[in-house]
Amino acid sequence: MKRILVLLLLLIVIIAGVFIWFKNGISPVNINDNTAKIFVVEKGAGVREIANSLASQGLIRDPIVFFLLTKKRGLDKEIQAGDFRLNPSMDLYQIIENLKHGTLDIWVTLPEGLRASEINEILKEKMPTYENSWEKELAKNEGYLFPDTYLLPRDADINMIVSILRGNFDNKYKTLDTSKTKLSQNEIVTIASLVEREARHDQDRPLVASVIRNRLDLGMKLDIDATIQYALGYQSAQKRWWKKSLTNADKLLNSPYNTYRVAGLPPAPISNPGLESLMATINPASTNYLYYITDKNGVNRYAGDLEGHNSNIQKYGL
Repeated sequence: MKRILVLLLLLIVIIAGVFIWFKNGISPVNINDNTAKIFVVEKGAGVREIANSLASQGLIRDPIVFFLLTKKRGLDKEIQAGDFRLNPSMDLYQIIENLKHGTLDIWVTLPEGLRASEINEILKEKMPTYENSWEKELAKNEGYLFPDTYLLPRDADINMIVSILRGNFDNKYKTLDTSKTKLSQNEIVTIASLVEREARHDQDRPLVASVIRNRLDLGMKLDIDATIQYALGYQSAQKRWWKKSLTNADKLLNSPYNTYRVAGLPPAPISNPGLESLMATINPASTNYLYYITDKNGVNRYAGDLEGHNSNIQKYGL
């Protein structure tokens, strides 16, 4: 009987100890310290890593309690990446709630080949500071809004956002060897913007770039559908910016961007190209290709003359 009582007492002591340990773990580090600290959760960081970082910065008492609490309640899947304003007077529940909703920054992904208006739509959805004037400012920087994943300040205005995107472009552009090309930066970016829209696969970029360069050298019109799609703008019926299935009437569009009517490059970029398309423009493949089509599987078929081009059209059923 004594042995049972001893075991029971020991169990009570253990339970009490766990309760005290857990209660201590969820309590604020210092209830009187409201000094804000910026805590960063890196993209892809695990709960254990976050817990240890919080403890090392004096924001929580016990990383194990944090880990167990978030795992038990499934809160680990709700923690966002970004910057958070935390302080030692917060208890563990407040810390976790802030990590779920209180990020100071917002992750924004801009894929390759979007036009400024499409980037505007993404920012409109993501940024709480968005204003209708943003689209106009973005359009002024068409081609130089470098596609990437950004952590943008929640309170950023359009000037800051454009500066961040263009700054990234400038840094990436500096890595390119432009010493062997006579093209200006605007010509490089404009051609790259065409390549980005016309080449679906990385291996096609240098080949599409070679077709464009070959045609420019010969004074041929580029006849690129994407330039007309850009000029046509948003298609309400299709609910998209890049019109599907251009008509013969579309190819008669009176626009400086219509490369079916106007020889040479369009007056400015038509999309925002990534690094691969910029590299392909500077170092195009060495070919005699003047034509290409994209087959039903998204594969480009190239030809050096009109006869070969027509043969590809017939062969691939376009």
